[in-house]
Amino acid sequence: MTPASGLRVSIVVPTLNRCDTLAHVLPTLAAQTFPAGGYEILLCDAGSTDGTFDLIEWLAVRNLRVLPCPGLARGPSRNVGIRCARGDLILFNDADILADADLVARHVRAQGDHPGSAVVGCEVRVGSLDEYEAARADPRGRRTLHPAWRRRLSWPFFVTGNASVSRETLVRVGMFDERLTAYGHEDLELGYRLQRHGVRIRYEPSAVNYHWHPESLDARLAKMEASGRATIAVYRMHRDPRILLRMGINPVTWGIHALLRGDEAQSAWRRRANSSGFARRVILETAYLSGAKAAWRDLPKQ
Repeated sequence: MTPASGLRVSIVVPTLNRCDTLAHVLPTLAAQTFPAGGYEILLCDAGSTDGTFDLIEWLAVRNLRVLPCPGLARGPSRNVGIRCARGDLILFNDADILADADLVARHVRAQGDHPGSAVVGCEVRVGSLDEYEAARADPRGRRTLHPAWRRRLSWPFFVTGNASVSRETLVRVGMFDERLTAYGHEDLELGYRLQRHGVRIRYEPSAVNYHWHPESLDARLAKMEASGRATIAVYRMHRDPRILLRMGINPVTWGIHALLRGDEAQSAWRRRANSSGFARRVILETAYLSGAKAAWRDLPKQ
């Protein structure tokens, strides 16, 4: 689709039954300091049945378009948004990520300063709306992944909860690989291909949004195991050993996993997980490596 005259940015948001968070997310995207006529919000809905469409009608966001993506995973849903976008810059956000008022403006400025780059903003994790309000009011208390001075990122940090790339570049590199339909790493795999095509990935700490996604330890463990499987899936696609090394898969971590994976050891670490950040990291990394090992056993040899 040819970009519409005057429309610069298309915000692509995949969703499935996230009415509870969209009720707070969509107003933050609608209330940007960037001129309303200069951007659109594309909600790529994979078949919500939770009242999402009633919410959309009630909110009446004038620059919002809903794109039906029935049954599609997150990567393919985002591809629908890319194909239907009227702007020449794609900004990725998620259905549980609240945007600062100048998020769009900051990405547009960063893209203007570094044309042809992929720009990753600062995604702040919050556990509640109260924590979101506190983090928005006081930047000093924000939990961020990267220090403010960092400017260049490698592909494992291309996360599409807060990232912008030109539509032309995304189409040129093949957009999201639609073979990746399980949870995890469809964005990192795209980052890998962007970097291989010579696209620089830049960090813009002033482009801030807030990831509001509290979850239980069991849910987090399941995601870590799925992420381990996804790492092997990405390696299988490219057969580049550097993928494994950058994603923490090597003989040392394999050996540590063998020592920690027993039921008794896991139970001990789990009992300490609520009071010890180190113990929590241990069981999460063990779950990640368990998923990777399971996928590795199924990997066809060449």
